Amino acid sequence: MESFAPGPVAAASDAPAAVSPDELARVLARPDALRTVFQPIVDLHRGVVAGYETLARFTDPTGAPSAHTPDLWFAAADRHGVGAELEAVVVERCLSLRHSLPPNCFLTVNVSPHLLTHPALSRPLLAAGDLAPLVIELTEHQDVADLRPLVDLKDALLDRGALVALDDAGSGYSGLQQLTQFRPQMIKLDRALVAGADTDEVKLALAELLGEFGGRIDAWLLAEGVETWAEMDAFLRLGVPLGQGYLLGRPAPPWSQLDPAVAERLRLRSSRARLVENVVSLLEEVAVEGEGPLPEDRVAVRVDRHRHPVALLLPVRRADDQPGHRVAPVSLRVPASAGVAEVARRVVARPESCRFDPVVCVDDVGAVAGIVRVERILSRLAEAKGDRATAS
Repeated sequence: MESFAPGPVAAASDAPAAVSPDELARVLARPDALRTVFQPIVDLHRGVVAGYETLARFTDPTGAPSAHTPDLWFAAADRHGVGAELEAVVVERCLSLRHSLPPNCFLTVNVSPHLLTHPALSRPLLAAGDLAPLVIELTEHQDVADLRPLVDLKDALLDRGALVALDDAGSGYSGLQQLTQFRPQMIKLDRALVAGADTDEVKLALAELLGEFGGRIDAWLLAEGVETWAEMDAFLRLGVPLGQGYLLGRPAPPWSQLDPAVAERLRLRSSRARLVENVVSLLEEVAVEGEGPLPEDRVAVRVDRHRHPVALLLPVRRADDQPGHRVAPVSLRVPASAGVAEVARRVVARPESCRFDPVVCVDDVGAVAGIVRVERILSRLAEAKGDRATAS
């Protein structure tokens, strides 16, 4: 996800010349050379904007967008000893804007943990009075040797109404240590854990663990960098409450709203995901042959002129084969209203050769609605069994 905090620098052969001390001095002398945009953070169940993340954008002396990305600017500022001063420009901008936020929305601002205790950053925050609804988003790009002063400052900011988020959870330095020490009110999943999570059970398992941990400490889980509806459906199935990414809205001037069509689609899919006893809650969109390019690593379907499924197109998985799909029969099709347990019984009754092929889900006229993967069915049954054992 976009951030203004220091991050990895591109290879020297690909990167423009480094940000110079003179360029940093120009921005610090003229803070209007740094502008801020705001990306919406969405309540995934209600389909409304819940907050905004602040993102920095730099200009050159002519007013044109800078050739340097924001992470290079902040990394250079840190390297030249003015990192706290540059981050303070964005923090003070947020402090001035927080009172203009739409009702019931919060505003997050990225801050490097190793710089937060610097007077240039801590002083304006501590002097701002009531900090609500500001969320201090701590990045993980730099190691912090001694967390005690930072934890003390965090407590002081909480007393003034601020909340704390831990950015890029699952990556960076000392992630688990920061989670336990800071006890944040928001945990932001790293984009690397979000990208392609709909087809990666390991990523989803880690997201689920972080969500359970967040529930224990009364923290919201936020999936950032969501770019596809397939990824969104995966996190809706997990019950993740907050989301952010290009699928939901791009960085913009204050205060952009969620597109009504996206909001409606999100509410429908969220409602579907809560129907846990039906396979519709496990439904995944599927590519249809002839309606666009077929992703090489995704299941697709072949349909007739009524969009009735006639064959599965399964990715070729052997490393020595050419990429593409193999054709397989549709061995099981079920209506979206079918119960998970009922479908599981029909799955195990299939021949061994196709027992783990995806189940095709159809609507009330038999047209393809999507697929349900067998591993999702097994996971749901295991969850249900665990819930019953806990209740008893």
